[in-house]
Amino acid sequence: MTEGTSDMANSRIAIGIDVGGSGIKAAVVDVEAGRLRSERLRVVTPNPSTPDAVLAAVARLIKRLAKANGLGESTPVGIGLPGVTIDGVLKSAANIDQAWIDFPVVERLTRVLGRRVSIINDADAAGIAEMRFGVGRDQPGVVIFLTLGTGVGSGTFVDGKLVPNTEFGQMEIRGRPAERRSAAAARVKRGLSWKAWTADLDEHLDRIQQLMWPNLMILGGGVSKNADRFVPRLTVRCRVVPAQLRNDAGIIGAAIVAAEAPSAGTPEVEAPKTEADGSAPVAASEAASAIVPAPSSETS
Repeated sequence: MTEGTSDMANSRIAIGIDVGGSGIKAAVVDVEAGRLRSERLRVVTPNPSTPDAVLAAVARLIKRLAKANGLGESTPVGIGLPGVTIDGVLKSAANIDQAWIDFPVVERLTRVLGRRVSIINDADAAGIAEMRFGVGRDQPGVVIFLTLGTGVGSGTFVDGKLVPNTEFGQMEIRGRPAERRSAAAARVKRGLSWKAWTADLDEHLDRIQQLMWPNLMILGGGVSKNADRFVPRLTVRCRVVPAQLRNDAGIIGAAIVAAEAPSAGTPEVEAPKTEADGSAPVAASEAASAIVPAPSSETS
C-alpha cells in the first residue's frame, strides 16, 4: 500500500532492494511496522547480470522511489544480494554473474547515490523480516528459513538471532548443488508435477534436518502461495510452514538492515532498545546478525 509523504514522516523508513536471479524488486519500507510504504517496483535482472548492469538498474529504482515519495538523501538503502556478504562485498555469487565476487558494492553505490547503503545476503534479509514480522516471530530454538525461487537461499536463526551467510542451497545432493532440483524454478524448467518436485524438495529438507535438527522450517518465495500443493506431501521430521510475507520479505529485511546500520560500508546494526531491557548496541562483528523481538505496535 502506498502512503503519502506526511504519513512516512512519522515512521522510521528505508528503501529496500531485493536482487534476484530473474528480477529486482524495490520499495520504501516502514521498518517499525514491517510494511511497504510505496508501490513495489520490479524490473528484470539484466543479462548478463554484471555488477555494473545490475547496480545501474538498482540506482534507477532508488531514484524513482526517492522522487515519487519525496525522500531526502538521509533515507538509507538496504540491498539483499544472492551471495555471501562480508564487509560490503560479495564473497560468492549464486545465480548472478561471477564478476560480483569481491566487487565493492557498498563503496560504489554510496558514491553514486550519495546516501548510506548496506548489503546483506538476500535470504538472510528475507529471514530477518519473517522472523520479526511473520510466522517466525517469537519462535525459539533453531529455525531454518528457505527461499525457493531461481535458486534456494537460506537463513538460519538460533533463538531469533541470525547466523549469517549459510548456503544450504549449495549443499551437494546426488553430486550436484541441491538447489538444481529443489528450487521453484527447477520444477518449471524440468516440467515436473508438484508431487515429483516435492519429492526432490523433501530430500533436500531431510538432509538439512539431519545436519541442523531445527525446531521449524519456513519456506518462502513466491511459491509459498501454493503451499497447499506441496507442504502436506513433505515427510521431513520437523514442522514446516509457508512464509507469511512471501515476495515482500526480502525488501522488508533489507530495509531493516539499512535502517539499523550505524554507518555506511559496515555490516553492523544497532540492536533496537526495548522498553524492558534497554539493551546496548551489538558488537561490530555481530553486524546484521541481531534479530530482536518486533515492536509491540500493530504490524498489519
